[in-house]
Amino acid sequence: MRKTIFALALLASLPGCATVFDKHPVGNAAVPEPAKTVDIQRYLGKWYEIARYEQGFQKDCEGVTATYSMRDDGKISVLNTCRKPDGKLSDAKGRAKIVGEGNGAKLKVSFFGPFYGNYWVLDRADDYSWAIVGEPDGRYLWILSRTPDLTVQEVAALYAKAAALGYDTSYLRRTKHP
Repeated sequence: MRKTIFALALLASLPGCATVFDKHPVGNAAVPEPAKTVDIQRYLGKWYEIARYEQGFQKDCEGVTATYSMRDDGKISVLNTCRKPDGKLSDAKGRAKIVGEGNGAKLKVSFFGPFYGNYWVLDRADDYSWAIVGEPDGRYLWILSRTPDLTVQEVAALYAKAAALGYDTSYLRRTKHP
């Protein structure tokens, strides 16, 4: 009951929170299908955000990580963390489920009850050391790595891969890690 009341209050407050939930401009008008299958067992674990299209819900976040683990019900547990400018850690817990034709690259993720958003692993390293994640509308983009400490050349190579997928990389915001 408490969760239902919270969800209704959240929905009622959304119009007043337009600046927090503004949509990012389309950075890719023709998002391609994911390039490779994803072995979800290999994808699980901790990822560091290297760069992103800035969204209201991530405004001013640094030290961003995403940790994925299997749940008993077959879904995936999602824990996103970020460090706010005041130094405090913020986290968001959600769940994900694989959708599509079984290649594991398309998921639906939810942080708010029954509301799911697309999460497509558009490309990844063969060794799962990096991933480029987006969704079909081209408004979201994340570049993830298993380590926060990439060289300038490695970051440039990942930006080039995102550009090759059709993304406007001028919209990318580089994430700082402590």
